[in-house]
Amino acid sequence: MVKKPAPDSARRSERSRRAIYDAALALVAEVGYPRTTIEGIAARAGVGKQTIYRWWESKADVLLEAFLDLSEQASRDAGPEYGFAIPDTGDLAADLKAVLRLTVDQLGDPRFEAPSRALAAEGVVNEQLGRVFVAKLLEPSLQLYVDRVRAAQSAGQVRRDVDPRIALELWVSPLAQRWLQHTGPISYDYTDTLVEYALNGLAPRTPDVPSGPSGTPEHGPVGP
Repeated sequence: MVKKPAPDSARRSERSRRAIYDAALALVAEVGYPRTTIEGIAARAGVGKQTIYRWWESKADVLLEAFLDLSEQASRDAGPEYGFAIPDTGDLAADLKAVLRLTVDQLGDPRFEAPSRALAAEGVVNEQLGRVFVAKLLEPSLQLYVDRVRAAQSAGQVRRDVDPRIALELWVSPLAQRWLQHTGPISYDYTDTLVEYALNGLAPRTPDVPSGPSGTPEHGPVGP
């Protein structure tokens, strides 16, 4: 008599975990964070409540882990060069624009947008959830910008006295506000402009002065 192979518990656990992730993200997008429950997640995922409680202590833990997994999937889809660092091509503006364009794509992706809005909104009124959301999800992403700006400082492309943590808010914060509050469209042109304003400032640019044959600047008539 041929024995049937034993079920692969690791594979079964991974399927259950993935189903719970999907259920949690779908529910929080449909009904919001307050109305999302462990019971609802379990029912939608087709697992028992005890399975969820064996892995997580609360619905916040489930949702944050599910959202982190979703973000990691997005990073993998974007390519290995964007996984754990912002690429350094030697052109800070181009690198920031490239990463922010990926962010625009992610913010417009329904898989990401709905649960992200739900968690962000709940984090405003739920301080504990907000702190965990920032620590586990937002801060690691912001640190990538800090590291890239510091690399630009080492290369002499950014002033040494600039605080990278404040500098990154010049392009990250306006994008987040516009997206959360629907104050305007989110586009590549918008994020490109944020980078241009952040790196070049708002003051008028000094026009190039044409040079004469000897290489010295040409000047027009002086006096009345």
